[in-house]
Amino acid sequence: MYEKNGEKYFVVDSHMHYWNAAPDNWVPGAEQYAKGWIECFHAYQSLGPADTHWSIEKFQKYSEDDLMKDVFDEGHVDIAVFQPTYLTEWYKEGFNTTERNAEMGERHPGQFIYNTRWDPREGDAGLATLKANVERYGSRGVKLYTAEWREGSRGWTLKDPEAYRFLEASQELGIKNIHVHKGPTIWPLDKDAFDVSDIDHAATDFPDLNFIVEHVGLPRIEDFCFMATQEPNVYAGLSVVIGALMHARPRFFAKVMGELLFWVGEDKMTFGSDYGIWEPKWQIEGFVDWDFPAGDEYSDYPRLGVEGKKKILGLNAAKLYDIKVPGEFQPAGAEPAAQDDAKLVTQ
Repeated sequence: MYEKNGEKYFVVDSHMHYWNAAPDNWVPGAEQYAKGWIECFHAYQSLGPADTHWSIEKFQKYSEDDLMKDVFDEGHVDIAVFQPTYLTEWYKEGFNTTERNAEMGERHPGQFIYNTRWDPREGDAGLATLKANVERYGSRGVKLYTAEWREGSRGWTLKDPEAYRFLEASQELGIKNIHVHKGPTIWPLDKDAFDVSDIDHAATDFPDLNFIVEHVGLPRIEDFCFMATQEPNVYAGLSVVIGALMHARPRFFAKVMGELLFWVGEDKMTFGSDYGIWEPKWQIEGFVDWDFPAGDEYSDYPRLGVEGKKKILGLNAAKLYDIKVPGEFQPAGAEPAAQDDAKLVTQ
């Protein structure tokens, strides 16, 4: 919980991780990729305030105590959603797995939601694993990495027939939130594999699923916005948007937020710190204080007030994940994150 000027914010960090990228977890023969991946992540951390930067050694494998302190004790977060990224071609035990997340999270009951993942290239074995993870961890969402390498393949698309099998299975298993990485590339993955066009396709065909586009398709912000305003079940995940831009590129941050507010709206935006790339504390505090810079350049964008910030920082994600929010945190007269409230553009 964060409180400022008498306003209380219920915070759901809907996109965070607990990874192991230490050298003893690198796959022999793939060390250059494992090393390059985590060094690219670490470079992104430099976009935050200088006093929040970590050494590469800590960044490769931070501790459980680090996470609990940074996210909950000092970071204002009430509930956090673990989002896994496996990368087993480069990391022997995986980079950030459902199992690793849940093993840690189960020592802190009530503070985490454990999302799992799937990869359509794994076929029937992958479907069996998905079912087992839902049964074991109660996963209500998945994190998808369409650019992940696997056995010579350098990516896949949600339009693939095999991906549709997994989307159908997700629905049958009670999963409703599909988080998809569609944003800045991380070396050595291919930028084109993060294109947002397959979201449009799948969202139309699976209207009962919520597609949370993490990183809002950056740098393809216009493509994302024009698609998301037409698809009532597509949401803007603000991980990277706040962490990478609010401090380092404030004027570009204002432009991105303005486009999102104009096209997508505050009811379909969710906060994610992307921990451990960035700590949530400075992001939450900075976002609560944020407003558009003065000047005509931003005059045609909708304003974002306290009630909208409450939705974005926690209430929208709470509705997506059926998290009970105490009444003291609800904005007066507002209902967060209802798909039916999305407005389609008409002629």
